[in-house]
Formats: sequence, C-alpha cells, structure tokens
Amino acid sequence: MSDITAAVRIEHPDVVLTKTVAHDPTSDVRSVSEAGTDPTSGKFFYHVESADFQRFEDGLRNDHTVGEFERVIETREGKAIYSFQYTDEAKIFSPVVSTANGVVLDMENDGDVWIFTVWMPERTHLADLWDNARREEIDIELLRVNEYAGLGDTDSGLTDSQRKALLVAFEEGYFEEPRNATLGEVAADLDISQPAAGGLLRRGIKRLIVSSLMEDSERTD
Repeated sequence: MSDITAAVRIEHPDVVLTKTVAHDPTSDVRSVSEAGTDPTSGKFFYHVESADFQRFEDGLRNDHTVGEFERVIETREGKAIYSFQYTDEAKIFSPVVSTANGVVLDMENDGDVWIFTVWMPERTHLADLWDNARREEIDIELLRVNEYAGLGDTDSGLTDSQRKALLVAFEEGYFEEPRNATLGEVAADLDISQPAAGGLLRRGIKRLIVSSLMEDSERTD
C-alpha cells in the first residue's frame, strides 16, 4: 500500500500554546521542524509572527501549558524564533501521531486550533490516529489526505540522500516529541556533518509536503 500525508485540524484547550494564540489573535505559530533539539533539554522551537510580541508573551506567561520561554532571535519585524518548555499539563499531539506509526511534518495554528501535516506509512493507520486522539479527548477533523508512492519511489521527489536521512532520523526517534535522538546522532549514523544532515532533513520534509499537498498541476521538480 502507498504511504500518505494528511492534514488534520485538532482542538483541545490543553494543546500546547492554545491559550497563548487565543490571547494574541494576530499570532501565527509554526514548528521549526529542522531544529536540532537536544532530547534532554526539553526545549522546543517555533517560528512566530505577531503584530505585538509583548501581547504574545503576556499570553505565554498565563498559559498553563508553557513553562520557561525565550525569544531566541527576532529574524525581522514581526517575526521571531522562540524556544518553549512545556509543563506537565500540556497535551502534546506528536506522541499521538507517533503511536499510530506516523511522523509530524508540520504544525501551525489556525486561530486557536491547530493544523498538523502528518505522514503515515499506510492509509489504514489513520484509524489508529483517530483512536489515539479520542483517547486523549482531542477533537480531530480530517482536512485532506494525499496518497503517493512511498519514500522508496522517486515520484515523491526525494533524492536518495534525503530519503535515507529521513528514514534514519525516523528509526532513531528524531521525530519523536521529546526527541530520542539529536541531529548530531543522526548525522553520525549517516556519516556526514551535522549541518549537512540538517539540510537533508529540511529539504526532504519540504519535498514531502510539496509533493503531497500541492495539486498535480502546481508541482515542481
């Protein structure tokens, strides 16, 4: 069977950062999928856009799902990268996906709900994802699903190096939350430098999203 990518909308008041984005309706939050998170640090990185970072940070201070946070760098006006530490009260969707043998490719907010793009090895695993979400009392809605010949097929647009890097990272637990492997460990397994490994993963994830979510007429090489 072919593997798939699916976009799902999830909602629960305890999903991380939900209270923050509700407090700052101008905020646009997206996960930094290529960040080399140290699995022992408990830090998670996000791209944040906001018309008022002070308002956004006021929301963080009153968000029961967020512990410590830091504005790591302000990339340009209205855009920054933040690191967060989650509290024990936070509900994290990534393990729900992992338990269904999936991988989170992307996460972003749509107001105070969340859109996740996930990869699944088979369409049938969507049922496991729904069961896992319901056990966590998370409301989940399927927005779209795209099927294509799997990671082993060149139709996905991946190079051999990107495909190998993604598979090694998946097997090592790099995509788990919290991560079970660092970017450095993935690089060591691939016998390449850490920046090279990060580049392969970043481009591979982008390629998967483009090849699976864009209409055929819009796809590019």
